[in-house]
Amino acid sequence: MKVRFWGVRGSIASPGPHTVRFGGNTTCIEIRTDDNELIILDAGTGIFPLSQTLLAEMPVTAHVLITHSHWDHIQGLPFFVPNFIAGNTLRIFGGVDPVSGKGIEQVMSVQLQYSYFPVREEEMKARIDYVNLMPGQPVRIGSATVTPCLLNHPVVNLGYRIDCHGKSVFFTGDHEPPYNIYEPGDEGYADYQALVDAKQQAILDAVRGVDVYIADSAYTDAEYASKKGWGHGTFGSSIAGAHAAGAKVLFCTHHEPTRGDDALQAAFAQALADHSAITCGLDVRLAREGETYEF
Repeated sequence: MKVRFWGVRGSIASPGPHTVRFGGNTTCIEIRTDDNELIILDAGTGIFPLSQTLLAEMPVTAHVLITHSHWDHIQGLPFFVPNFIAGNTLRIFGGVDPVSGKGIEQVMSVQLQYSYFPVREEEMKARIDYVNLMPGQPVRIGSATVTPCLLNHPVVNLGYRIDCHGKSVFFTGDHEPPYNIYEPGDEGYADYQALVDAKQQAILDAVRGVDVYIADSAYTDAEYASKKGWGHGTFGSSIAGAHAAGAKVLFCTHHEPTRGDDALQAAFAQALADHSAITCGLDVRLAREGETYEF
């Protein structure tokens, strides 16, 4: 299986001289199975350069797994070049919005309104299909089994476990480890803690034993205090989660857009030092745009 990172920044694209080493595009990850089936995790701005490489292997069948509908995870979809070429197929997978009741089809219909984009979906020449997913219910994509897992973010966010020929990847999208909204001693604290513990255990079980764990690591532990509830993890929470689940390799991603490459490396080094007691046997890396990992 092959993993290639096309976008590793969170929230907003951040091109410029201070992000050239790790990259400024927002979230997009290419997965290739051993049978060369194409699975794409999220469709941030990184999906545009990815799509240009696909022109050499048409006709293309691309399976795009959307974790959630925030802009930095979907804004590249209208610029997916194969959409404009007959004979290609784009299959978009994702969850249902419990507020609107609409499925994953809305990620395109909203963006392709004339107010925001000059080309309507009906004018695109590729076939575009939509597949709504439910947490815990696996689907087959060629030789791969994809299992969605409900994670913790201000909107419905599905993490994805991909299993294929004995190899596995888990991607969180945006995820903040669940926490108790009550203070110790409050009337609802114990009952809510039971829910938090159950949710955390379900997430760990979904990640258990993966070869590659790609996790939202937007903040340092020190920054998190002022960001609590924003829906993102830390370097520390990602390392702890990977350790608890027995993952083999951890890629920290969704890099804070205001953090340049030097500051990013410094924050990562500090996190490794702070959590050295649980990193033994765990390969921890910073996700880098353009990097390929094959296993």
